Amino acid sequence: MRAIFLGLMLAAGVATAAAAQSIAGRYEVHGTNPNGSTYAGTAEITQTSESTCRIAWHVGSEWRGICMLNGGAFAAAYHSGNTSGLLIYRRGGDGTLSGVWTVGAGANGTETLIPMR
Repeated sequence: MRAIFLGLMLAAGVATAAAAQSIAGRYEVHGTNPNGSTYAGTAEITQTSESTCRIAWHVGSEWRGICMLNGGAFAAAYHSGNTSGLLIYRRGGDGTLSGVWTVGAGANGTETLIPMR
């Protein structure tokens, strides 16, 4: 009996850990460009494995990329036309992603993704 209970508890813990890692969904986007101007729009994240995903931003123009989740850290590489860049976010307890991005030109922007419920 104890072995069955322990097995059920272990299975529940694994399912909870996997659910906590899920990042898939639609997000509101709020950002600041390196020159201080702001932008807004939406983003959609599609999970491709427990830790990897695809991401698409719709912020006046469309950007697409790949992403990876590791605990509370989230990173994405993106491109549009001949421009590519990198984002590094920190995941908040409410699922909000906040961080910085660059296109490799020595200047950073900021961005926040807020889950759309």
